[in-house]
Amino acid sequence: MKFRCERDVLVEALGIAGRAVSGRGTLPGLSGIRAELSGDDLTLTGSDLDLTIATTVTVSGESDGVAIIPARLASDIVRAVQPGAVAFAAEDESLTIRAGRSEFSIRLIAGDEFPQLSNLEVEPVTLASDQLAAALKQVVLAASSDDSRPILTGVLLAAEDGGLRLVATDSYRLAMRDVSGVSVLAEGQSVLIPSRALGELNRVLAQDDEVTLRLGENEASFEVGAVKLVTRLIEGDFPNYRGLIPESHPNSLTVNREELLDALRRVKLLARESTPIRIEMSTDGMELVAVTQDVGTARESLESTYVGSDLVVAFNPQYLLEGVEVAPAEEIVLATIDELKPALVRAVGSDDFLYLLMPVRVS
Repeated sequence: MKFRCERDVLVEALGIAGRAVSGRGTLPGLSGIRAELSGDDLTLTGSDLDLTIATTVTVSGESDGVAIIPARLASDIVRAVQPGAVAFAAEDESLTIRAGRSEFSIRLIAGDEFPQLSNLEVEPVTLASDQLAAALKQVVLAASSDDSRPILTGVLLAAEDGGLRLVATDSYRLAMRDVSGVSVLAEGQSVLIPSRALGELNRVLAQDDEVTLRLGENEASFEVGAVKLVTRLIEGDFPNYRGLIPESHPNSLTVNREELLDALRRVKLLARESTPIRIEMSTDGMELVAVTQDVGTARESLESTYVGSDLVVAFNPQYLLEGVEVAPAEEIVLATIDELKPALVRAVGSDDFLYLLMPVRVS
């Protein structure tokens, strides 16, 4: 296999495929990227068996072939060489990389056990990339990263009122977004997609206006321009999220979103070592307070509109900040019941997104 390609094009392609490569795999081939050259089309594929990402770029091909190249080492070398053309030549068990006055020779990886990219024989569904990207940005952040509870590491995609609903929770918070007019699933059908895969998908959605989705029994595939991502679905029952959302909240605080974000970021400077931020709410307005023993105290008042009983409720500052950041409006509503029951963050004038957050018990 021999080809030449501009360094920056190759750096981006290796980076995309390399996002799926895991250094913890038991199969040696999974530490590499599969490079396949056919004419002037170079396809780079990375996989950890659960997630596979392939991208195709145009190069100046000399001889077709397939090789498994060390993912991290090859990426580091290409990124380090001078801008301009980079020449790859794979023969027998070695790969030669030449660029400018630099030349590297590295060992290839035996590729007998490298997984093949699945081709799901199901009807595709096309979505607007920007619409899906906005929904993923709001929901994926609430999924758990704890692999000991795999169900909570996924994002639920479900048919809802003729559209698509995305839900994620880590048991401390929950994010839900409805996308109207998008028919991906049959009514009553749902799938659970790993949040890691959707996070990687969101990185490449800007490459094309549309994304093509195929859902199989055990896998889902997404195609965006020259990138294809295939992921295993998570098996199991997602928690009954509807039962987690209170039907009503007697207390309602309305505040400017940007002003709240700025205040949270300042007060959070004193909220160290998981110190919660307290929100004191009354008809006189709201006050954010962070007290860290042996460090200090931060307070900031904000103009707001409040309806309800005077209340002091505390939250994990990072969780609260992330929920307010993705609420798509000039003003947001923080709806509460008391200092212990789940609170809701909603965008004023928008019913398609909600962010549920459990308060933190404080003395």
